[in-house]
Amino acid sequence: MSIRMASSASSRTPAPARPAAAPLRRAAPAGGPSYPRLRAIAHFWGDTLIQLSVVAALLITWEAVARLSAINPFLLPPLSTVLARVAQDAISGTMVLDLGLTLYRAASGFALGLVVAIPLGVLMARNSAVRWFFDPLISVGFPMPKISFLPIFILWFGIFDTSKIVMIAFSCFFPIVSATYAGTLGVDKWVIWSARSFGATPREVLREVVLPMALPQILTGIQIAVPVGLITTVVTEMLMGGPGIGGSMMQAGRFADSPGVFAGIVEIALLGALVVKSVELTRKRLLRWHPETRP
Repeated sequence: MSIRMASSASSRTPAPARPAAAPLRRAAPAGGPSYPRLRAIAHFWGDTLIQLSVVAALLITWEAVARLSAINPFLLPPLSTVLARVAQDAISGTMVLDLGLTLYRAASGFALGLVVAIPLGVLMARNSAVRWFFDPLISVGFPMPKISFLPIFILWFGIFDTSKIVMIAFSCFFPIVSATYAGTLGVDKWVIWSARSFGATPREVLREVVLPMALPQILTGIQIAVPVGLITTVVTEMLMGGPGIGGSMMQAGRFADSPGVFAGIVEIALLGALVVKSVELTRKRLLRWHPETRP
């Protein structure tokens, strides 16, 4: 009897709980946590090497064609002669002065256009009255050649740096305001309504929602405006004279100094490549949170 009671008691005793299975862990990639970063670095240097190879091939072709006298040396001096002239300008300080003045004018005009264009683009997207007034003006002015306004700016602001800076700002204004307007107008309304439903003020919505979401489009307009500003700077210097890369090139052309003209072209190319690359890196840094910068 006691054996039956013991067996029945043991059958009613609950079995001990089994330990929970440990969650399966996903195997880490071969490169460890830094694998995506290493892949991005390799991709960057691969693209850079390809670009440098293309530029090197072009420069070698230039030197070979000039050395073989396929073209009159006055029309196309050898690359070695042009680089020697660039080195001479760098040693004498002429290149530093000209590049500094050109960069100062381009940066001042760009900053002036940026300060006006971004607020106006945001206002056009968020205020129908402002859009109604400025949209026809921008639509007409965008496709027009901006340099045609230079005589007017010379009459209004004189022949010195003020008219050049205003001309540069005028040229940079249109791509930035158009990109800002398009980016702000394209922000998803549901996101804005959601922010308002959580009690965000209009200023907080603008600062925390609208501007961050429109930032990629705004930076695209800035990337377009930067080379436009450099081109306008050189053209205004050529037309108005004085110190600067454009003025030095025109001065060399008047004295039939072919290496000096080509040296100015090389210096402009180096300055432009440096500025454009700086803007590209700035974009990647500002958009670290955006999917376009993910490897």
